[in-house]
Amino acid sequence: MTAARHRSAKSGDGGAPRDTLPASKAGGQPMPVLEGPHRFYNRELSWLRFNRRVLEEAENKSHPLLERLRFLSISASNLDEFYMVRVAGLIGQVGAGITTPSQDGLTPAAQLIEINQAASALIGDQQACWNALKGEMAHAGLHIIEPKALREHERVWLEHEFLTRIFPVLTPIAVDPAHPFPFINNKGLSLGVDLAHETDGRSMHALLPVPAQLDRFLRLPPSPRGGEPFTDIRFMRIESVIGLFISRLFPGFKIRSQGAFRVIRDSDLEIQEEAEDLVRLFESALKRRRRGDVIRLEIDGRMPPALQKFVIDELEVAEQGVYVKDGLLGLADTQQLIVGDRPDLVFKPFNIRFPERIRDFSGDCFAAIQNKDIIVHHPYESFDVVLQFLRQAVTDPSVMAIKWTLYRTSSDSPI
Repeated sequence: MTAARHRSAKSGDGGAPRDTLPASKAGGQPMPVLEGPHRFYNRELSWLRFNRRVLEEAENKSHPLLERLRFLSISASNLDEFYMVRVAGLIGQVGAGITTPSQDGLTPAAQLIEINQAASALIGDQQACWNALKGEMAHAGLHIIEPKALREHERVWLEHEFLTRIFPVLTPIAVDPAHPFPFINNKGLSLGVDLAHETDGRSMHALLPVPAQLDRFLRLPPSPRGGEPFTDIRFMRIESVIGLFISRLFPGFKIRSQGAFRVIRDSDLEIQEEAEDLVRLFESALKRRRRGDVIRLEIDGRMPPALQKFVIDELEVAEQGVYVKDGLLGLADTQQLIVGDRPDLVFKPFNIRFPERIRDFSGDCFAAIQNKDIIVHHPYESFDVVLQFLRQAVTDPSVMAIKWTLYRTSSDSPI
Protein backbone atom coordinates (compact mmCIF):
# COMPACT_ATOMS: atom_id res chain seq x y z
CA MET A 1 0.00 0.00 0.00
CA THR A 2 1.34 3.41 -0.92
CA ALA A 3 0.31 6.78 0.51
CA ALA A 4 0.65 10.08 -1.36
CA ARG A 5 1.67 12.73 1.19
CA HIS A 6 -0.44 15.86 1.44
CA ARG A 7 1.70 19.00 1.61
CA SER A 8 0.88 20.87 4.78
CA ALA A 9 2.03 24.00 6.55
CA LYS A 10 4.60 21.88 8.38
CA SER A 11 6.54 21.24 5.18
CA GLY A 12 9.23 23.54 3.84
CA ASP A 13 10.54 24.28 0.40
CA GLY A 14 14.23 23.43 0.42
CA GLY A 15 17.01 24.89 -1.69
CA ALA A 16 14.66 26.37 -4.23
CA PRO A 17 15.91 28.24 -7.30
CA ARG A 18 15.06 31.87 -7.72
CA ASP A 19 11.65 32.78 -9.11
CA THR A 20 11.32 32.14 -12.85
CA LEU A 21 12.30 35.19 -14.86
CA PRO A 22 9.96 36.60 -17.50
CA ALA A 23 10.89 35.67 -21.05
CA SER A 24 11.45 39.25 -22.11
CA LYS A 25 11.62 42.83 -20.88
CA ALA A 26 9.04 45.46 -21.79
CA GLY A 27 9.73 46.19 -25.42
CA GLY A 28 10.39 42.58 -26.40
CA GLN A 29 14.13 42.34 -25.55
CA PRO A 30 15.11 38.99 -23.97
CA MET A 31 16.08 38.98 -20.29
CA PRO A 32 19.70 38.09 -19.51
CA VAL A 33 20.25 34.57 -18.20
CA LEU A 34 21.73 34.55 -14.70
CA GLU A 35 25.01 32.70 -14.28
CA GLY A 36 26.86 31.32 -11.28
CA PRO A 37 25.61 31.70 -7.68
CA HIS A 38 23.08 34.37 -8.69
CA ARG A 39 20.99 31.61 -10.25
CA PHE A 40 20.11 30.27 -6.80
CA TYR A 41 18.23 31.51 -3.78
CA ASN A 42 19.56 30.54 -0.35
CA ARG A 43 17.88 27.49 1.14
CA GLU A 44 17.42 29.00 4.61
CA LEU A 45 16.05 32.31 3.32
CA SER A 46 13.73 30.32 1.05
CA TRP A 47 12.43 28.48 4.12
CA LEU A 48 11.80 31.78 5.94
CA ARG A 49 9.79 32.95 2.94
CA PHE A 50 7.78 29.74 3.12
CA ASN A 51 7.07 30.33 6.81
CA ARG A 52 5.98 33.89 6.04
CA ARG A 53 3.39 32.41 3.70
CA VAL A 54 2.15 30.30 6.64
CA LEU A 55 1.85 33.50 8.69
CA GLU A 56 -0.05 35.16 5.85
CA GLU A 57 -2.71 32.46 6.25
CA ALA A 58 -3.13 33.67 9.84
CA GLU A 59 -3.79 37.14 8.44
CA ASN A 60 -6.34 35.86 5.91
CA LYS A 61 -9.71 37.09 7.17
CA SER A 62 -11.58 34.66 4.96
CA HIS A 63 -10.50 31.89 7.36
CA PRO A 64 -12.36 31.29 10.65
CA LEU A 65 -10.80 33.09 13.60
CA LEU A 66 -9.42 30.09 15.49
CA GLU A 67 -8.06 28.57 12.27
CA ARG A 68 -6.08 31.78 11.77
CA LEU A 69 -4.78 31.33 15.31
CA ARG A 70 -3.77 27.79 14.38
CA PHE A 71 -1.72 29.09 11.44
CA LEU A 72 0.01 31.58 13.75
CA SER A 73 0.86 28.76 16.16
CA ILE A 74 2.23 26.61 13.31
CA SER A 75 4.32 29.52 12.05
CA ALA A 76 5.86 30.01 15.51
CA SER A 77 6.47 26.28 15.99
CA ASN A 78 8.11 26.09 12.55
CA LEU A 79 10.44 28.98 13.43
CA ASP A 80 11.47 27.28 16.68
CA GLU A 81 12.43 24.14 14.80
CA PHE A 82 14.20 26.19 12.13
CA TYR A 83 16.48 27.68 14.80
CA MET A 84 16.93 24.36 16.61
CA VAL A 85 18.21 22.60 13.49
CA ARG A 86 19.12 24.81 10.54
CA VAL A 87 20.42 27.89 12.36
CA ALA A 88 22.16 25.64 14.89
CA GLY A 89 23.93 23.90 12.01
CA LEU A 90 25.17 27.20 10.59
CA ILE A 91 26.37 28.35 14.00
CA GLY A 92 28.29 25.08 14.28
CA GLN A 93 29.90 25.71 10.90
CA VAL A 94 30.94 29.23 11.92
CA GLY A 95 32.36 27.86 15.17
CA ALA A 96 34.35 25.28 13.20
CA GLY A 97 35.84 28.02 11.01
CA ILE A 98 34.08 26.92 7.81
CA THR A 99 34.00 29.70 5.22
CA THR A 100 33.10 27.71 2.10
CA PRO A 101 30.16 29.46 0.39
CA SER A 102 26.99 27.56 -0.49
CA GLN A 103 25.72 27.35 -4.08
CA ASP A 104 24.13 30.78 -3.76
CA GLY A 105 27.49 32.33 -2.85
CA LEU A 106 26.89 32.99 0.87
CA THR A 107 29.27 31.81 3.59
CA PRO A 108 27.76 30.41 6.83
CA ALA A 109 28.47 33.73 8.60
CA ALA A 110 26.82 35.74 5.81
CA GLN A 111 23.80 33.42 5.90
CA LEU A 112 23.40 33.99 9.64
CA ILE A 113 23.38 37.77 9.16
CA GLU A 114 20.64 37.60 6.54
CA ILE A 115 18.68 35.01 8.52
CA ASN A 116 18.69 37.19 11.65
CA GLN A 117 17.43 40.18 9.68
CA ALA A 118 14.65 38.19 8.01
CA ALA A 119 13.71 36.34 11.21
CA SER A 120 13.55 39.58 13.22
CA ALA A 121 11.05 41.01 10.75
CA LEU A 122 9.07 37.76 10.80
CA ILE A 123 8.98 37.67 14.62
CA GLY A 124 7.74 41.26 14.70
CA ASP A 125 4.98 40.43 12.23
CA GLN A 126 4.01 37.36 14.27
CA GLN A 127 3.55 39.56 17.34
CA ALA A 128 1.53 42.10 15.35
CA CYS A 129 -0.66 39.26 14.07
CA TRP A 130 -1.12 37.95 17.63
CA ASN A 131 -2.19 41.38 18.87
CA ALA A 132 -4.72 41.67 16.05
CA LEU A 133 -6.08 38.16 16.63
CA LYS A 134 -6.29 38.77 20.38
CA GLY A 135 -8.50 41.79 19.75
CA GLU A 136 -10.73 39.85 17.39
CA MET A 137 -10.94 36.97 19.87
CA ALA A 138 -12.04 39.35 22.63
CA HIS A 139 -14.76 40.66 20.33
CA ALA A 140 -15.86 37.02 19.77
CA GLY A 141 -15.95 36.28 23.52
CA LEU A 142 -12.47 34.74 24.02
CA HIS A 143 -10.37 36.77 26.45
CA ILE A 144 -6.75 36.48 27.67
CA ILE A 145 -6.71 38.50 30.87
CA GLU A 146 -4.16 39.84 33.35
CA PRO A 147 -4.48 39.68 37.19
CA LYS A 148 -5.97 43.17 37.48
CA ALA A 149 -8.96 42.05 35.37
CA LEU A 150 -9.78 39.04 37.58
CA ARG A 151 -13.28 38.73 39.00
CA GLU A 152 -13.68 37.76 42.64
CA HIS A 153 -14.85 34.18 41.99
CA GLU A 154 -11.97 33.72 39.51
CA ARG A 155 -9.40 34.90 42.05
CA VAL A 156 -10.74 32.45 44.65
CA TRP A 157 -10.67 29.59 42.13
CA LEU A 158 -7.16 30.52 40.95
CA GLU A 159 -5.77 30.54 44.48
CA HIS A 160 -7.14 27.06 45.11
CA GLU A 161 -5.84 25.87 41.72
CA PHE A 162 -2.40 27.32 42.46
CA LEU A 163 -2.09 25.77 45.90
CA THR A 164 -3.38 22.33 44.94
CA ARG A 165 -2.06 21.78 41.41
CA ILE A 166 0.60 24.35 40.48
CA PHE A 167 2.53 25.06 43.70
CA PRO A 168 3.48 21.37 44.33
CA VAL A 169 5.28 21.03 40.97
CA LEU A 170 7.22 24.34 41.06
CA THR A 171 10.89 24.34 42.07
CA PRO A 172 12.29 27.78 43.02
CA ILE A 173 16.06 27.86 42.52
CA ALA A 174 18.37 30.41 44.15
CA VAL A 175 21.31 31.59 42.03
CA ASP A 176 24.41 32.66 43.96
CA PRO A 177 28.07 31.56 44.25
CA ALA A 178 26.96 28.45 46.13
CA HIS A 179 24.14 27.65 43.68
CA PRO A 180 25.13 27.93 40.00
CA PHE A 181 22.68 28.79 37.24
CA PRO A 182 20.63 25.64 36.54
CA PHE A 183 20.00 23.92 33.23
CA ILE A 184 16.93 25.27 31.39
CA ASN A 185 15.23 22.80 29.07
CA ASN A 186 14.87 23.42 25.34
CA LYS A 187 11.78 25.55 24.66
CA GLY A 188 11.44 25.89 28.41
CA LEU A 189 9.65 28.92 29.85
CA SER A 190 11.13 30.32 33.07
CA LEU A 191 10.71 33.28 35.38
CA GLY A 192 13.72 35.27 36.55
CA VAL A 193 13.25 36.95 39.94
CA ASP A 194 15.19 39.69 41.73
CA LEU A 195 14.76 39.36 45.51
CA ALA A 196 15.72 41.30 48.62
CA HIS A 197 15.85 39.73 52.10
CA GLU A 198 13.23 41.30 54.37
CA THR A 199 15.56 41.57 57.37
CA ASP A 200 18.96 42.65 56.07
CA GLY A 201 18.04 43.77 52.51
CA ARG A 202 20.49 41.26 51.01
CA SER A 203 19.96 40.85 47.23
CA MET A 204 19.52 37.51 45.54
CA HIS A 205 18.56 36.24 42.12
CA ALA A 206 16.29 33.23 41.66
CA LEU A 207 14.80 31.20 38.84
CA LEU A 208 11.46 29.52 38.54
CA PRO A 209 11.27 27.06 35.61
CA VAL A 210 7.69 26.41 34.49
CA PRO A 211 7.16 22.63 34.26
CA ALA A 212 6.12 21.37 30.83
CA GLN A 213 3.15 19.48 32.29
CA LEU A 214 1.41 22.76 33.17
CA ASP A 215 -0.86 24.23 30.52
CA ARG A 216 0.37 27.58 29.20
CA PHE A 217 -3.17 29.01 29.36
CA LEU A 218 -5.54 28.30 32.25
CA ARG A 219 -9.21 28.46 31.41
CA LEU A 220 -11.06 30.28 34.17
CA PRO A 221 -14.43 29.06 35.51
CA PRO A 222 -17.64 30.60 34.14
CA SER A 223 -19.55 33.14 36.13
CA PRO A 224 -21.69 31.63 38.94
CA ARG A 225 -24.50 33.94 37.80
CA GLY A 226 -25.10 31.56 34.89
CA GLY A 227 -25.94 32.69 31.40
CA GLU A 228 -24.45 31.44 28.15
CA PRO A 229 -21.08 29.86 29.16
CA PHE A 230 -19.46 29.94 25.72
CA THR A 231 -19.87 33.64 24.95
CA ASP A 232 -17.43 34.70 27.69
CA ILE A 233 -14.47 32.31 27.76
CA ARG A 234 -11.55 33.68 29.77
CA PHE A 235 -7.94 32.46 29.94
CA MET A 236 -4.90 33.49 31.95
CA ARG A 237 -1.26 32.83 31.09
CA ILE A 238 0.53 30.47 33.47
CA GLU A 239 3.34 33.00 34.05
CA SER A 240 0.74 35.58 35.12
CA VAL A 241 -0.82 33.07 37.52
CA ILE A 242 2.55 32.24 39.07
CA GLY A 243 3.44 35.93 39.26
CA LEU A 244 0.21 36.61 41.14
CA PHE A 245 1.19 34.22 43.96
CA ILE A 246 4.98 34.29 43.61
CA SER A 247 5.55 35.67 47.12
CA ARG A 248 4.38 32.32 48.53
CA LEU A 249 7.35 30.67 46.83
CA PHE A 250 9.95 32.93 48.48
CA PRO A 251 9.00 33.42 52.14
CA GLY A 252 11.18 35.96 53.92
CA PHE A 253 12.02 37.83 50.70
CA LYS A 254 10.57 40.87 48.99
CA ILE A 255 9.99 40.55 45.23
CA ARG A 256 11.69 43.54 43.61
CA SER A 257 11.21 42.54 39.97
CA GLN A 258 10.45 39.55 37.79
CA GLY A 259 10.20 38.62 34.12
CA ALA A 260 9.78 35.64 31.82
CA PHE A 261 12.26 34.22 29.33
CA ARG A 262 12.41 31.23 26.98
CA VAL A 263 15.35 29.38 25.44
CA ILE A 264 15.86 27.53 22.15
CA ARG A 265 18.76 25.08 22.15
CA ASP A 266 20.89 23.46 19.46
CA SER A 267 18.99 20.30 18.51
CA ASP A 268 20.86 19.42 15.32
CA LEU A 269 21.82 15.75 15.11
CA GLU A 270 24.96 14.52 13.40
CA ILE A 271 24.93 10.75 12.89
CA GLN A 272 27.65 8.67 11.28
CA GLU A 273 25.77 5.94 9.41
CA GLU A 274 28.69 3.55 9.55
CA ALA A 275 28.55 3.44 13.36
CA GLU A 276 28.62 -0.07 14.80
CA ASP A 277 25.63 0.45 17.15
CA LEU A 278 23.15 2.98 15.74
CA VAL A 279 20.71 2.55 18.65
CA ARG A 280 23.35 3.46 21.23
CA LEU A 281 24.60 6.29 19.03
CA PHE A 282 21.11 7.78 18.72
CA GLU A 283 20.53 7.46 22.46
CA SER A 284 23.66 9.46 23.24
CA ALA A 285 22.96 11.96 20.45
CA LEU A 286 19.44 12.61 21.73
CA LYS A 287 20.79 13.19 25.24
CA ARG A 288 23.26 15.73 23.84
CA ARG A 289 20.43 17.29 21.83
CA ARG A 290 18.41 17.98 25.00
CA ARG A 291 21.43 19.74 26.50
CA GLY A 292 22.59 21.67 23.42
CA ASP A 293 23.88 25.23 23.55
CA VAL A 294 21.38 28.07 23.77
CA ILE A 295 21.19 29.64 20.30
CA ARG A 296 18.14 31.84 20.83
CA LEU A 297 16.89 33.59 23.95
CA GLU A 298 13.48 35.28 24.09
CA ILE A 299 12.99 37.78 26.91
CA ASP A 300 9.78 39.50 27.96
CA GLY A 301 10.23 43.21 27.26
CA ARG A 302 8.76 44.02 30.69
CA MET A 303 11.73 42.41 32.44
CA PRO A 304 13.97 45.14 33.93
CA PRO A 305 17.31 45.68 32.11
CA ALA A 306 19.41 44.55 35.09
CA LEU A 307 17.53 41.25 35.29
CA GLN A 308 17.78 40.85 31.51
CA LYS A 309 21.57 41.25 31.71
CA PHE A 310 21.75 38.66 34.48
CA VAL A 311 19.87 36.06 32.39
CA ILE A 312 21.87 36.80 29.22
CA ASP A 313 25.22 36.61 31.01
CA GLU A 314 24.38 33.38 32.83
CA LEU A 315 23.14 31.64 29.68
CA GLU A 316 26.13 32.98 27.67
CA VAL A 317 24.02 33.88 24.65
CA ALA A 318 25.55 35.90 21.81
CA GLU A 319 24.00 39.32 21.21
CA GLN A 320 22.51 38.29 17.85
CA GLY A 321 20.71 35.41 19.58
CA VAL A 322 18.80 37.61 22.04
CA TYR A 323 15.25 38.73 21.22
CA VAL A 324 13.52 41.11 23.63
CA LYS A 325 9.80 40.84 22.87
CA ASP A 326 7.04 43.28 23.69
CA GLY A 327 4.45 40.56 23.48
CA LEU A 328 3.80 36.89 24.13
CA LEU A 329 6.72 34.48 24.41
CA GLY A 330 6.27 31.08 22.80
CA LEU A 331 3.49 31.85 20.34
CA ALA A 332 3.36 28.14 19.44
CA ASP A 333 1.46 27.61 22.72
CA THR A 334 -1.50 29.62 21.42
CA GLN A 335 -2.85 26.39 19.93
CA GLN A 336 -4.19 25.70 23.44
CA LEU A 337 -6.68 28.53 22.92
CA ILE A 338 -8.42 26.63 20.09
CA VAL A 339 -11.39 25.49 22.17
CA GLY A 340 -13.70 22.74 21.03
CA ASP A 341 -16.85 24.48 22.25
CA ARG A 342 -16.65 27.21 19.61
CA PRO A 343 -17.27 25.27 16.37
CA ASP A 344 -18.38 28.52 14.76
CA LEU A 345 -14.75 29.74 14.86
CA VAL A 346 -13.10 26.77 13.10
CA PHE A 347 -13.40 25.13 9.69
CA LYS A 348 -16.46 22.98 9.17
CA PRO A 349 -15.61 19.29 9.65
CA PHE A 350 -14.53 17.52 6.48
CA ASN A 351 -15.99 14.06 6.03
CA ILE A 352 -13.09 11.97 4.84
CA ARG A 353 -13.82 8.88 2.77
CA PHE A 354 -12.81 5.29 3.35
CA PRO A 355 -11.49 3.58 0.17
CA GLU A 356 -14.47 1.84 -1.38
CA ARG A 357 -12.35 -0.96 -2.88
CA ILE A 358 -11.50 -2.14 0.64
CA ARG A 359 -15.21 -2.23 1.41
CA ASP A 360 -15.83 -4.18 -1.80
CA PHE A 361 -13.54 -6.91 -0.42
CA SER A 362 -15.24 -6.93 3.01
CA GLY A 363 -12.39 -5.02 4.64
CA ASP A 364 -9.69 -7.43 3.42
CA CYS A 365 -6.82 -5.05 2.52
CA PHE A 366 -4.59 -7.80 1.13
CA ALA A 367 -7.28 -9.08 -1.20
CA ALA A 368 -8.07 -5.57 -2.42
CA ILE A 369 -4.38 -4.87 -3.12
CA GLN A 370 -3.96 -8.22 -4.85
CA ASN A 371 -6.80 -7.25 -7.16
CA LYS A 372 -5.25 -3.87 -7.97
CA ASP A 373 -2.73 -1.48 -6.45
CA ILE A 374 -4.21 1.20 -4.18
CA ILE A 375 -3.04 4.73 -3.52
CA VAL A 376 -4.43 6.47 -0.43
CA HIS A 377 -4.43 10.28 -0.48
CA HIS A 378 -4.42 11.82 3.00
CA PRO A 379 -6.14 13.75 4.45
CA TYR A 380 -8.91 13.31 1.90
CA GLU A 381 -9.02 9.58 2.58
CA SER A 382 -9.09 8.16 6.06
CA PHE A 383 -5.89 7.04 7.79
CA ASP A 384 -8.02 4.28 9.34
CA VAL A 385 -7.38 2.18 6.25
CA VAL A 386 -3.64 2.29 7.00
CA LEU A 387 -4.30 1.15 10.56
CA GLN A 388 -6.57 -1.60 9.25
CA PHE A 389 -3.83 -2.69 6.85
CA LEU A 390 -1.34 -2.81 9.74
CA ARG A 391 -3.68 -4.75 12.05
CA GLN A 392 -4.36 -7.28 9.30
CA ALA A 393 -0.62 -7.69 8.71
CA VAL A 394 -0.02 -8.22 12.43
CA THR A 395 -2.53 -11.06 12.62
CA ASP A 396 -1.63 -12.72 9.31
CA PRO A 397 0.57 -15.81 9.95
CA SER A 398 2.19 -15.39 6.52
CA VAL A 399 3.65 -11.99 7.44
CA MET A 400 7.20 -12.57 8.71
CA ALA A 401 8.17 -8.95 9.48
CA ILE A 402 6.82 -5.40 9.32
CA LYS A 403 9.22 -2.55 8.56
CA TRP A 404 7.75 0.93 8.73
CA THR A 405 9.15 4.45 8.79
CA LEU A 406 7.19 6.57 11.29
CA TYR A 407 7.39 10.34 11.07
CA ARG A 408 5.97 12.75 13.65
CA THR A 409 3.48 10.40 15.27
CA SER A 410 1.12 11.94 17.81
CA SER A 411 1.49 11.22 21.52
CA ASP A 412 -1.63 9.01 21.43
CA SER A 413 -0.83 7.23 18.15
CA PRO A 414 -2.64 3.85 17.83
CA ILE A 415 0.43 2.53 15.98
